[in-house]
Amino acid sequence: MNDTVYDLRSALALLHAKPGELVVTDTEVDPHAELSGVYRYVGAGGTTMRPTRIGPAMLFNRIKGFPDFRVVTGVLAARRRVGLLLGCDPTRLGHLLKDAVQHPVPPVMCNGDEFLCQQQVHLASDPAFDLRTLLPAPTNTEEDAGPFFTMGLCYASDPHTGESDITIHRLCVQGRDELSMYFAPGRHLDVFRQKAEAAGQALPLTISIGVDPAIYIGACFEPPTTPQGFDELSVAGALRGRPVELAQALTVNARAIAHAEVVIEGELLPDRRVQEDRHTQTGRAMPEFPGYIGIANPALPVIKVKAVTHRRNPILQHTIGCSEEHVSMAGIPTEASILALVERAMPGKLLNVYAHSAGGGKLLAVLQFKKSGPQDEGRQRQAALLAFAAFPELKQAIVVDEDVDIFDSNDVLWAMQTRYQGDVDTLFIPGVRCHPLDPSQSPDYNPALRGSGISCKTIFDCTVPWALKAKFRRCQFREVEVKRFLPDFR
Repeated sequence: MNDTVYDLRSALALLHAKPGELVVTDTEVDPHAELSGVYRYVGAGGTTMRPTRIGPAMLFNRIKGFPDFRVVTGVLAARRRVGLLLGCDPTRLGHLLKDAVQHPVPPVMCNGDEFLCQQQVHLASDPAFDLRTLLPAPTNTEEDAGPFFTMGLCYASDPHTGESDITIHRLCVQGRDELSMYFAPGRHLDVFRQKAEAAGQALPLTISIGVDPAIYIGACFEPPTTPQGFDELSVAGALRGRPVELAQALTVNARAIAHAEVVIEGELLPDRRVQEDRHTQTGRAMPEFPGYIGIANPALPVIKVKAVTHRRNPILQHTIGCSEEHVSMAGIPTEASILALVERAMPGKLLNVYAHSAGGGKLLAVLQFKKSGPQDEGRQRQAALLAFAAFPELKQAIVVDEDVDIFDSNDVLWAMQTRYQGDVDTLFIPGVRCHPLDPSQSPDYNPALRGSGISCKTIFDCTVPWALKAKFRRCQFREVEVKRFLPDFR
């Protein structure tokens, strides 16, 4: 646990003190395509088109057209940086998140005259109010549907039960006081919206941007690990050992994260839809986690913005949708979900999981499984089946033995080359719901599929059959003290 981090600014202070984790520029940058174009080279990583790399976070101090704002991107775009910010060995982050979701610390409402997130207030009722000139939402590429808020934590409550949920959604600026909101299938906030819409009511919500990184990581759990009614803010509370503090919104009946850099207050309108790319007509939305630009949706729900509040000298937080940041935010909770479900079914067998960068943290998982005897043969495949149940958007599972480093892709591919035969070690599970943002998951690609977002899920069993263990023993080297020869070695 790292108790020195409690908001975005304390996180940046920690990164600034660590060589190679944060770079700062005073050169003016255009938020339209240029900012993301710069970071593509500096540290985006993930499924971003090459050349790219895993590098430092980047703080832009001068934003063209927005003299009062700074923008930071890539805060979570390296697994080692997530480990630093959460005070955990990067290889154990999945275990840390598993324990946190099992020991939640609920958020609390705070009382006071002024919250950090409300130090400055801009009301949409003011004729001069305009999201397009107030907040420097970046446009990631020249094809984007418009400026997007990509790190907005949307927080709302079920209009019937009062249970709350927080998630990150694709939010495109559509006008002076309107945003479109994209919902992937099954999101709890969409359930809340549908309930409100059925009653002819708007759904009040807040969008908090720029917060403690623990909140971003905790917010990305999905069902069944966090069922409807589970407030993911309680995961961040467990990670920090203290509850997340909330502030009452000023113009809607909703709550926001009290230390957020920026809060957008608004309502999801009933029976109102907007074409996502109505201003550009490109047919494109923005870069998404598989590494492609998402297709613009012809009819998305609309948020009518009521107010924007922010801290003094605010910092807008941003991410490139296909960067390593998505891998961290989506992937580590995925690992935790798989570890928890398999541990309940077969304790001590699944040693670790990595939601691989190549799948954007969602589509590909590498499972490290330990066979202790002939009775465990076949259970490695059962563990992979459970992984699909733990995280329904998972597409491929690679299972390896305990002597394979799951975080080293070369080692995983070595296991596939020497411990895998395609005709006997591949399991296909066709016709299963997965994720619509993977363009191969459509009838256009595979006519056997019944709709977009349906896939053939695959298990690659790259483990050694128990009876042949002795024939697959890796070369054993003498254990030595390298620092005797290289004192600075690490």
